Amino acid sequence: METWVLITVAAAFLQNVRSSMQKHLKGVMGTTGATFVRFGFGLPFALLYLVLLWRVGGHQLPVPNGTFYLWAVVGGLAQIAATFLLLHLFSFRNFAVGTAYSRTEPAQAALFGLIFLGEKASQGALIAIAISVVGVMLISVARTTLSARSLVTSVLSPTAGIGLLSGTFFGLSAVSYRSASLALEPSLPQPDYLIQASFTLGFVILLQTIIMLIWIVARERDELKRIGAAWKPAFVVGFVGASASFGWFAAMTLQQAAIVKVVAQVEMIFTFASSFFIFREWINRLELFGCLLIVLGVVMLLVI
Repeated sequence: METWVLITVAAAFLQNVRSSMQKHLKGVMGTTGATFVRFGFGLPFALLYLVLLWRVGGHQLPVPNGTFYLWAVVGGLAQIAATFLLLHLFSFRNFAVGTAYSRTEPAQAALFGLIFLGEKASQGALIAIAISVVGVMLISVARTTLSARSLVTSVLSPTAGIGLLSGTFFGLSAVSYRSASLALEPSLPQPDYLIQASFTLGFVILLQTIIMLIWIVARERDELKRIGAAWKPAFVVGFVGASASFGWFAAMTLQQAAIVKVVAQVEMIFTFASSFFIFREWINRLELFGCLLIVLGVVMLLVI
């Protein structure tokens, strides 16, 4: 099995852990605070990974250029917007439909990859992307009471719009991170996906932390107290989140962002495994069918 696949599966597992804990934090602080925790508490670990690769692993540090800075800034801002919108969905009673639309990220990443990088996905890859996206969207609405009419009208609902926009920003950030990481290659003796990914992650998460901190101090200062009161779980979220992000950045340096994001959908499988084996929650038929579609999409992608 290729390296990027193993890295992606590991990152998906870690993201599942981080997402579960971040939802808990959403209950003790606002959307802005829960968004900041992902970046601010992940920063020390992202910088630690970079230092270890450089000083202990002997990897040469890349020299950033204008292209790197452009894509890193675009990706960082897009991810902040995507994360904020996704967390904001949980404040709606009918957030399931919006969450389903946010899962169109792989398809949108494929479009952005074509527009900005000229990366063309094969017909088989596009079919695999479509199958996995449908599977995830089915899972997202599996426990809601939706008729054919409500499904049609939900397309125009505010939650659908927010979810779709969140997926757009996530797709844009993924392609931007790949572009930024690849822009570092000319400054290295040879391609080094680990140091490229770590350097990109370190810069981006530092930028995101500064932006979010300035916003909180200027507009929502009370959030600082809530964040401080929940520093222990936030610390764990930061560690797990930074580890997952490092995996994403490494995988997307090696492979097209859209392809990586399809394999990353196995996160949903981990979610249901946790629900079933740990919390003893049953999975309904639509959720099971959605899981099978995700697996089918991933398998198709890996064998074509």
